[in-house]
Amino acid sequence: MPNSKDQVYGDHISERFNNELLELKTRFLEMGGMVEAQVGSAVQALTANDSVLAEQVRVGDRGVDQMEIGIDEEAILIIARRQPAARDLRLVIAVIKMVVDLERVGDEAKKIAKQALKLEEEGQTSLGYVEIRHIGSHVHAMLHDSLDAFARLDAEQALRVMKEDKRVDEEYQAAARTLLTYMMEDTRNISRCMSIMWVLRALERVGDHACNIAENVIFMVKGEDVRHTSMEETERVVGR
Repeated sequence: MPNSKDQVYGDHISERFNNELLELKTRFLEMGGMVEAQVGSAVQALTANDSVLAEQVRVGDRGVDQMEIGIDEEAILIIARRQPAARDLRLVIAVIKMVVDLERVGDEAKKIAKQALKLEEEGQTSLGYVEIRHIGSHVHAMLHDSLDAFARLDAEQALRVMKEDKRVDEEYQAAARTLLTYMMEDTRNISRCMSIMWVLRALERVGDHACNIAENVIFMVKGEDVRHTSMEETERVVGR
């Protein structure tokens, strides 16, 4: 939940402007909650061989797309009406960027759901499920924490999310090596392992998008763009 840091925004004489900024933040977090649930449901659908849940995720992606359009329109109207400056402009710009990441997270969840339907049709086996659950849990936590960092305007928490990205990459590479071993041991595993690889790649991308959101939180709070910046320099920016 937002804390006292949240007052960095919404302290204008115009109550209407305050409400518009609060509504923008609220709608972004609603979209974030939706895609967070989509990722969790997609992983559950696959590991539980639940085709009904997988189909719900696939269909639910349309709602994510509609939310992206609505938030974009709302942000553009704020710029046109209010001509925000400094911190308020950073908030609006960051939201415009971050909804793209959320929409793409929704796309990755949809990809996982499609693979869940494919694997369910091919027959039940737990091959690759340990890797999916492990990486899925990790990136789901990253996404949750990046959204929480936004809600709290917490640059330090955003930095912690960014630091997790390297660990996810390492876990993804380790899982890929394990799946390659399965394929070498039995060629009948190749088709399934390739599907699992697509799922793991989608999850790794969810982690990347969570990291992007965290970068934008730092931009909002600190006023500095830390994209393409070393972790050491980002730590210095957050520590100022």
